[in-house]
Amino acid sequence: MSSVRPGWRLIPVGGFNRETDRMAELLVQQLVNWITLGCIYALLAIGFSLIFGVLNVIHFSHGDVAMTAPFITLALAQALATALGASGPAWLVLAVPVAVLAVGLIGVLLDKVVIRRFRDAPAMMALVATVALGIVIRELIRHLYPQGSNPHAFPRLVSGMAFEISGVAISWFALLVVVLTVALVAMLFVFLRMTPLGLRIRAASEDRVVARMMGIRDARVFRATFFIASAIGAIAGLLFASYAGVTRFDFGVMAGLLGFSAAVIGGLGSMPGAILGGLIIAGIEVLAQTFVPDGASYRLVFVFLLVIAVLIFRPAGLLGRTVMEKV
Repeated sequence: MSSVRPGWRLIPVGGFNRETDRMAELLVQQLVNWITLGCIYALLAIGFSLIFGVLNVIHFSHGDVAMTAPFITLALAQALATALGASGPAWLVLAVPVAVLAVGLIGVLLDKVVIRRFRDAPAMMALVATVALGIVIRELIRHLYPQGSNPHAFPRLVSGMAFEISGVAISWFALLVVVLTVALVAMLFVFLRMTPLGLRIRAASEDRVVARMMGIRDARVFRATFFIASAIGAIAGLLFASYAGVTRFDFGVMAGLLGFSAAVIGGLGSMPGAILGGLIIAGIEVLAQTFVPDGASYRLVFVFLLVIAVLIFRPAGLLGRTVMEKV
């Protein structure tokens, strides 16, 4: 007679090992997804924080500006393929840097034509103006780009597997996202603290009136700020489209909301806060999709519930500073 109790079953030792291996693989895979997404969101948030920190303006069209980069890249790639017969990844090497530069200049142009007129206006006017500007950018892409209303496939910037961890293959793309984010953050840190223009930007972000009295030219500071923020946003937009494998004219709305939410959670105007906020939002998305039934449909619910909670209990953000204003 069997000594096993009714309702119980024996599990071979090998079964525990296989289950442990599967859990380890799942953990490593989700960790890679978290870091990759977190880096992309952090780059988007850095643009919001940089512009807000210097101009005290929430640039709600920043996400739309960033997501013009994939369309510029695809257009340049097609033009190069037609004119030069280039094939494979060769066109990406040429098209991507040009797209990043072009988006940086677009950011400067938008500031000169539209946003600068609202620097000293009530915050609501700048908010409405930048929301409207985002709609204009999306509609221009939709109507001017061939079949702009349809999704367009966007290739991985790099392909292949770099190495394995616990049986999980780590792609070169994930490695590129992490290395590029670390490099950009380090370069921005050095630029803002060790170059004359970077010190002027920091001075203007601390007190624009005093900076003006010290002879710092506003126009140059604002141009540099918009160029840097828009170029970093372009890189984030390219990584976002490459991660998704597709780009759409309305991706700028979601990219902007996620980047702005990351900046709010971390603290608008704080570079470390932008990075922390990006990682937190990506972590919530990954956890929701992994452990919540049908979590992919509800991931944004959890993200924006957290944003609401932060605005209620910590309006300045996790790493932001509360600023006292005279009224």
